[in-house]
Amino acid sequence: MEFAFTDDQLAFRDAVRDLLAKECAPAVVRAAWENADGRSGAAWVALGEMGVLGALVPEAGGGLGLTELDVVLLAEEAGYAALPEPFVEHVLVGAPLVAPDDAAAADGTITVTAGDPLAPYAAVVDRAVMLAPDAQIVRVASSEFEPETSVDGSRRLGRLVAATDARPLTRAELSTAFWRGTLGYSAQLVGLARRMLEMSVEYVTDRKQFGAPIGSFQAVKHHLADVRIAIEFAGPLTYRAAYSLAIGDPDAMLHCSMAKAQSADAAELAARAALQCHGAMGYSYEYDLHLWMKRAWALARTWGDASWHRDRVARAILDAPIERNAG
Repeated sequence: MEFAFTDDQLAFRDAVRDLLAKECAPAVVRAAWENADGRSGAAWVALGEMGVLGALVPEAGGGLGLTELDVVLLAEEAGYAALPEPFVEHVLVGAPLVAPDDAAAADGTITVTAGDPLAPYAAVVDRAVMLAPDAQIVRVASSEFEPETSVDGSRRLGRLVAATDARPLTRAELSTAFWRGTLGYSAQLVGLARRMLEMSVEYVTDRKQFGAPIGSFQAVKHHLADVRIAIEFAGPLTYRAAYSLAIGDPDAMLHCSMAKAQSADAAELAARAALQCHGAMGYSYEYDLHLWMKRAWALARTWGDASWHRDRVARAILDAPIERNAG
Protein backbone atom coordinates (compact mmCIF):
# COMPACT_ATOMS: atom_id res chain seq x y z
CA MET A 1 0.00 0.00 0.00
CA GLU A 2 1.33 3.46 -0.93
CA PHE A 3 1.32 5.92 1.96
CA ALA A 4 3.17 8.77 0.23
CA PHE A 5 1.60 11.93 -1.14
CA THR A 6 1.05 11.99 -4.89
CA ASP A 7 3.23 14.00 -7.26
CA ASP A 8 0.33 16.41 -7.85
CA GLN A 9 -0.15 17.00 -4.12
CA LEU A 10 3.56 17.67 -3.63
CA ALA A 11 3.69 19.95 -6.66
CA PHE A 12 0.74 21.98 -5.32
CA ARG A 13 2.49 22.24 -1.95
CA ASP A 14 5.70 23.41 -3.61
CA ALA A 15 3.83 26.05 -5.60
CA VAL A 16 2.21 27.42 -2.44
CA ARG A 17 5.55 27.28 -0.62
CA ASP A 18 7.20 29.34 -3.36
CA LEU A 19 4.31 31.82 -3.39
CA LEU A 20 4.45 32.35 0.37
CA ALA A 21 8.23 32.67 0.35
CA LYS A 22 7.81 35.54 -2.10
CA GLU A 23 4.65 37.22 -0.80
CA CYS A 24 4.77 36.43 2.93
CA ALA A 25 8.33 37.06 4.05
CA PRO A 26 8.94 37.77 7.77
CA ALA A 27 8.72 41.49 7.03
CA VAL A 28 5.12 40.99 5.87
CA VAL A 29 4.23 39.06 9.04
CA ARG A 30 5.81 41.78 11.17
CA ALA A 31 3.99 44.53 9.29
CA ALA A 32 0.68 42.75 9.92
CA TRP A 33 1.09 43.45 13.64
CA GLU A 34 0.85 47.17 13.00
CA ASN A 35 -1.17 47.67 9.81
CA ALA A 36 -4.87 48.47 9.66
CA ASP A 37 -6.30 44.95 9.40
CA GLY A 38 -3.57 42.52 10.50
CA ARG A 39 -3.50 40.84 7.10
CA SER A 40 -0.93 40.05 4.42
CA GLY A 41 -2.49 41.80 1.44
CA ALA A 42 -0.79 40.42 -1.69
CA ALA A 43 -0.36 36.87 -0.37
CA TRP A 44 -4.12 36.34 0.08
CA VAL A 45 -4.87 37.70 -3.37
CA ALA A 46 -2.23 35.44 -4.92
CA LEU A 47 -3.60 32.39 -3.09
CA GLY A 48 -7.03 33.21 -4.49
CA GLU A 49 -5.66 33.46 -8.02
CA MET A 50 -4.03 30.06 -7.58
CA GLY A 51 -7.36 28.55 -6.51
CA VAL A 52 -6.27 27.71 -2.96
CA LEU A 53 -9.08 29.64 -1.30
CA GLY A 54 -11.67 27.44 -2.99
CA ALA A 55 -9.70 24.20 -2.78
CA LEU A 56 -12.42 22.30 -0.88
CA VAL A 57 -15.32 23.90 -2.73
CA PRO A 58 -16.85 21.49 -5.30
CA GLU A 59 -16.04 22.19 -8.93
CA ALA A 60 -19.73 22.84 -9.57
CA GLY A 61 -19.46 25.68 -7.07
CA GLY A 62 -16.44 27.21 -8.73
CA GLY A 63 -13.78 25.53 -6.59
CA LEU A 64 -11.12 22.90 -7.16
CA GLY A 65 -13.11 20.02 -5.65
CA LEU A 66 -10.15 18.72 -3.63
CA THR A 67 -10.10 16.76 -0.38
CA GLU A 68 -8.60 17.34 3.05
CA LEU A 69 -5.62 15.21 2.04
CA ASP A 70 -4.88 17.58 -0.84
CA VAL A 71 -5.08 20.64 1.41
CA VAL A 72 -3.26 19.49 4.57
CA LEU A 73 0.19 20.26 3.13
CA LEU A 74 -0.98 23.72 2.08
CA ALA A 75 -2.13 24.46 5.64
CA GLU A 76 1.26 23.29 6.89
CA GLU A 77 2.98 25.76 4.57
CA ALA A 78 0.69 28.55 5.77
CA GLY A 79 1.84 27.75 9.30
CA TYR A 80 5.48 27.62 8.24
CA ALA A 81 5.15 31.15 6.82
CA ALA A 82 3.04 32.36 9.78
CA LEU A 83 0.61 33.66 7.14
CA PRO A 84 -1.41 36.46 8.78
CA GLU A 85 -4.74 35.40 7.29
CA PRO A 86 -7.73 33.25 8.32
CA PHE A 87 -6.43 30.37 6.19
CA VAL A 88 -7.97 27.50 8.14
CA GLU A 89 -11.18 29.37 8.81
CA HIS A 90 -11.72 30.21 5.15
CA VAL A 91 -10.18 27.36 3.16
CA LEU A 92 -11.00 24.34 5.31
CA VAL A 93 -14.18 25.46 7.04
CA GLY A 94 -15.93 28.55 5.73
CA ALA A 95 -15.72 28.37 1.94
CA PRO A 96 -17.11 24.80 1.63
CA LEU A 97 -20.05 25.76 3.88
CA VAL A 98 -20.86 29.10 2.27
CA ALA A 99 -20.43 28.09 -1.38
CA PRO A 100 -23.76 26.17 -1.66
CA ASP A 101 -25.62 29.32 -0.55
CA ASP A 102 -23.55 31.88 -2.44
CA ALA A 103 -20.69 30.74 -4.65
CA ALA A 104 -19.31 34.27 -4.97
CA ALA A 105 -18.96 34.57 -1.20
CA ALA A 106 -16.21 31.95 -1.18
CA ASP A 107 -14.05 34.37 -3.15
CA GLY A 108 -14.16 36.87 -0.29
CA THR A 109 -12.90 36.16 3.21
CA ILE A 110 -14.64 34.02 5.81
CA THR A 111 -13.84 33.62 9.49
CA VAL A 112 -14.98 31.02 12.01
CA THR A 113 -15.48 30.75 15.76
CA ALA A 114 -15.09 27.51 17.69
CA GLY A 115 -15.54 26.96 21.41
CA ASP A 116 -16.17 30.65 22.14
CA PRO A 117 -17.63 33.67 20.33
CA LEU A 118 -14.21 35.05 19.31
CA ALA A 119 -13.45 35.19 15.60
CA PRO A 120 -10.06 36.08 14.06
CA TYR A 121 -10.08 38.95 11.55
CA ALA A 122 -13.77 39.47 12.30
CA ALA A 123 -13.77 43.17 11.44
CA VAL A 124 -12.54 42.72 7.87
CA VAL A 125 -14.24 39.56 6.58
CA ASP A 126 -17.39 39.10 4.52
CA ARG A 127 -18.98 36.15 6.31
CA ALA A 128 -18.62 34.43 9.66
CA VAL A 129 -19.35 30.79 10.45
CA MET A 130 -20.31 30.59 14.10
CA LEU A 131 -19.69 27.11 15.45
CA ALA A 132 -20.13 28.51 18.96
CA PRO A 133 -22.16 29.58 20.77
CA ASP A 134 -24.76 29.18 18.00
CA ALA A 135 -24.22 27.01 14.92
CA GLN A 136 -24.95 29.44 12.11
CA ILE A 137 -23.53 31.40 9.18
CA VAL A 138 -23.90 35.18 9.40
CA ARG A 139 -23.08 38.13 7.19
CA VAL A 140 -20.54 40.32 8.94
CA ALA A 141 -21.96 43.39 7.24
CA SER A 142 -25.13 42.91 9.28
CA SER A 143 -23.43 41.73 12.44
CA GLU A 144 -21.62 43.54 15.19
CA PHE A 145 -18.22 42.56 16.59
CA GLU A 146 -16.27 44.25 19.34
CA PRO A 147 -12.44 43.94 19.27
CA GLU A 148 -10.54 41.72 21.69
CA THR A 149 -6.79 41.55 22.27
CA SER A 150 -4.71 38.54 21.22
CA VAL A 151 -1.21 37.36 22.06
CA ASP A 152 -0.63 37.31 18.30
CA GLY A 153 -0.81 40.92 17.16
CA SER A 154 -1.72 40.03 13.57
CA ARG A 155 -4.56 37.75 14.58
CA ARG A 156 -7.14 40.46 15.27
CA LEU A 157 -10.00 39.00 17.29
CA GLY A 158 -13.60 40.13 17.43
CA ARG A 159 -16.39 39.10 19.78
CA LEU A 160 -19.81 38.63 18.25
CA VAL A 161 -22.32 40.92 19.96
CA ALA A 162 -25.26 40.62 17.60
CA ALA A 163 -26.08 38.73 14.42
CA THR A 164 -28.81 38.91 11.82
CA ASP A 165 -29.33 37.37 8.40
CA ALA A 166 -28.21 34.02 9.79
CA ARG A 167 -28.48 30.52 8.32
CA PRO A 168 -28.38 27.66 10.86
CA LEU A 169 -25.87 24.85 10.35
CA THR A 170 -27.01 21.27 10.28
CA ARG A 171 -25.50 18.79 12.73
CA ALA A 172 -23.51 17.17 9.91
CA GLU A 173 -22.17 20.54 8.74
CA LEU A 174 -21.19 21.45 12.29
CA SER A 175 -19.29 18.20 12.82
CA THR A 176 -17.46 18.39 9.48
CA ALA A 177 -16.56 22.03 10.08
CA PHE A 178 -15.15 21.41 13.56
CA TRP A 179 -12.95 18.50 12.57
CA ARG A 180 -11.71 20.18 9.41
CA GLY A 181 -10.72 23.13 11.56
CA THR A 182 -8.98 20.82 14.02
CA LEU A 183 -7.04 19.28 11.15
CA GLY A 184 -6.12 22.67 9.71
CA TYR A 185 -4.75 23.98 12.97
CA SER A 186 -2.82 20.76 13.52
CA ALA A 187 -1.14 21.19 10.14
CA GLN A 188 -0.35 24.84 10.79
CA LEU A 189 1.22 23.95 14.14
CA VAL A 190 3.44 21.37 12.41
CA GLY A 191 4.54 24.08 9.97
CA LEU A 192 5.20 26.55 12.78
CA ALA A 193 7.26 23.96 14.65
CA ARG A 194 9.32 23.22 11.51
CA ARG A 195 10.04 26.92 11.00
CA MET A 196 11.08 27.51 14.60
CA LEU A 197 13.37 24.48 14.50
CA GLU A 198 15.00 25.71 11.30
CA MET A 199 15.47 29.18 12.76
CA SER A 200 17.09 27.67 15.84
CA VAL A 201 19.41 25.38 13.89
CA GLU A 202 20.53 28.31 11.75
CA TYR A 203 21.16 30.45 14.83
CA VAL A 204 23.11 27.87 16.85
CA THR A 205 25.21 27.08 13.77
CA ASP A 206 26.27 30.72 13.39
CA ARG A 207 26.46 31.76 17.08
CA LYS A 208 29.83 30.99 18.62
CA GLN A 209 30.85 30.66 22.25
CA PHE A 210 34.29 29.63 23.54
CA GLY A 211 35.46 29.53 19.94
CA ALA A 212 32.87 26.98 18.78
CA PRO A 213 29.30 27.09 17.43
CA ILE A 214 26.88 26.66 20.32
CA GLY A 215 25.11 24.06 18.20
CA SER A 216 28.07 21.76 18.82
CA PHE A 217 27.30 21.67 22.55
CA GLN A 218 25.54 18.51 23.64
CA ALA A 219 22.84 20.28 25.68
CA VAL A 220 21.79 22.35 22.66
CA LYS A 221 21.79 19.28 20.40
CA HIS A 222 19.50 17.44 22.81
CA HIS A 223 16.98 20.28 22.90
CA LEU A 224 16.72 20.45 19.14
CA ALA A 225 16.73 16.68 18.71
CA ASP A 226 13.71 16.46 21.02
CA VAL A 227 11.91 19.01 18.85
CA ARG A 228 12.72 17.10 15.69
CA ILE A 229 11.36 13.88 17.19
CA ALA A 230 8.15 15.63 18.28
CA ILE A 231 7.62 16.98 14.76
CA GLU A 232 8.28 13.55 13.25
CA PHE A 233 5.42 12.18 15.36
CA ALA A 234 3.05 15.12 14.79
CA GLY A 235 3.37 15.20 11.01
CA PRO A 236 2.26 11.62 10.25
CA LEU A 237 -0.60 11.86 12.76
CA THR A 238 -1.82 14.99 11.00
CA TYR A 239 -1.56 13.38 7.57
CA ARG A 240 -3.46 10.34 8.82
CA ALA A 241 -6.21 12.61 10.15
CA ALA A 242 -6.44 14.26 6.72
CA TYR A 243 -6.69 10.87 5.03
CA SER A 244 -9.35 9.72 7.50
CA LEU A 245 -11.49 12.78 6.84
CA ALA A 246 -11.03 12.45 3.09
CA ILE A 247 -12.28 8.85 2.99
CA GLY A 248 -14.97 9.22 5.66
CA ASP A 249 -13.27 6.96 8.21
CA PRO A 250 -15.53 6.47 11.29
CA ASP A 251 -12.45 7.11 13.46
CA ALA A 252 -11.60 10.39 11.74
CA MET A 253 -12.59 12.48 14.78
CA LEU A 254 -10.31 10.40 17.00
CA HIS A 255 -7.45 10.79 14.52
CA CYS A 256 -7.99 14.56 14.41
CA SER A 257 -7.78 14.75 18.19
CA MET A 258 -4.56 12.72 18.18
CA ALA A 259 -3.11 15.09 15.58
CA LYS A 260 -4.09 18.27 17.45
CA ALA A 261 -2.73 17.04 20.76
CA GLN A 262 0.62 15.99 19.29
CA SER A 263 1.04 19.00 17.00
CA ALA A 264 0.24 21.45 19.79
CA ASP A 265 2.79 19.75 22.04
CA ALA A 266 5.38 19.78 19.25
CA ALA A 267 4.89 23.48 18.48
CA GLU A 268 5.05 24.50 22.12
CA LEU A 269 8.17 22.39 22.61
CA ALA A 270 9.71 24.00 19.52
CA ALA A 271 8.91 27.47 20.86
CA ARG A 272 10.40 26.67 24.25
CA ALA A 273 13.56 25.16 22.79
CA ALA A 274 13.96 28.02 20.31
CA LEU A 275 13.68 30.55 23.11
CA GLN A 276 16.28 28.71 25.16
CA CYS A 277 18.68 28.39 22.23
CA HIS A 278 18.35 32.03 21.24
CA GLY A 279 18.57 33.32 24.78
CA ALA A 280 16.83 36.58 25.75
CA MET A 281 17.10 37.79 22.14
CA GLY A 282 14.51 35.21 21.12
CA TYR A 283 11.77 36.96 23.06
CA SER A 284 12.63 40.50 22.00
CA TYR A 285 10.11 42.33 19.83
CA GLU A 286 12.79 43.24 17.30
CA TYR A 287 13.66 39.60 16.53
CA ASP A 288 11.38 37.61 14.18
CA LEU A 289 11.22 34.47 16.32
CA HIS A 290 8.57 35.93 18.61
CA LEU A 291 6.16 36.19 15.65
CA TRP A 292 6.22 32.41 15.22
CA MET A 293 6.24 31.66 18.93
CA LYS A 294 3.15 33.74 19.63
CA ARG A 295 1.30 32.32 16.65
CA ALA A 296 2.06 28.82 17.98
CA TRP A 297 0.84 29.72 21.45
CA ALA A 298 -2.40 31.12 20.04
CA LEU A 299 -3.15 28.17 17.73
CA ALA A 300 -2.19 25.53 20.29
CA ARG A 301 -5.05 26.76 22.46
CA THR A 302 -7.55 27.26 19.64
CA TRP A 303 -10.07 24.62 18.53
CA GLY A 304 -9.36 22.60 21.69
CA ASP A 305 -5.98 22.51 23.41
CA ALA A 306 -3.77 19.41 23.73
CA SER A 307 -5.28 18.46 27.08
CA TRP A 308 -8.86 18.59 25.76
CA HIS A 309 -8.06 16.47 22.72
CA ARG A 310 -5.96 14.03 24.73
CA ASP A 311 -8.92 13.49 27.06
CA ARG A 312 -11.09 12.66 24.05
CA VAL A 313 -8.56 10.10 22.86
CA ALA A 314 -8.33 8.56 26.33
CA ARG A 315 -12.11 8.28 26.67
CA ALA A 316 -12.41 6.70 23.23
CA ILE A 317 -9.76 4.10 24.05
CA LEU A 318 -11.12 3.30 27.50
CA ASP A 319 -14.74 3.13 26.35
CA ALA A 320 -14.06 0.88 23.36
CA PRO A 321 -13.82 -2.42 25.31
CA ILE A 322 -17.04 -1.61 27.18
CA GLU A 323 -18.91 -0.98 23.93
CA ARG A 324 -17.65 -4.22 22.41
CA ASN A 325 -18.61 -6.25 25.52
CA ALA A 326 -22.01 -4.62 25.63
CA GLY A 327 -22.60 -5.67 22.04
